[in-house]
Amino acid sequence: MNQDTVNMTVSPICRGPRGDKYAFVNFEDGNRVAEGKIPDCKILSSSGFTPEEVSRLESYMEENLGILKKMAAGIHVLDAFMK
Repeated sequence: MNQDTVNMTVSPICRGPRGDKYAFVNFEDGNRVAEGKIPDCKILSSSGFTPEEVSRLESYMEENLGILKKMAAGIHVLDAFMK
């Protein structure tokens, strides 16, 4: 896989026990994977990414938080089952 290409996926919006909203953002580049959480913009787990790269992924989430929230809000799980 091209090392300049990192694939990203965003989960639908989830709700915590206190009603707080969040979503997960996954990054994958071959065997390297990282899972982050928005709106915290923190990487929760990472395998294969350097600490500097993890920091850049967190910065990416912060800089694109509005877009990532819209992406998560646009995912309708039931629609996927209807196709």
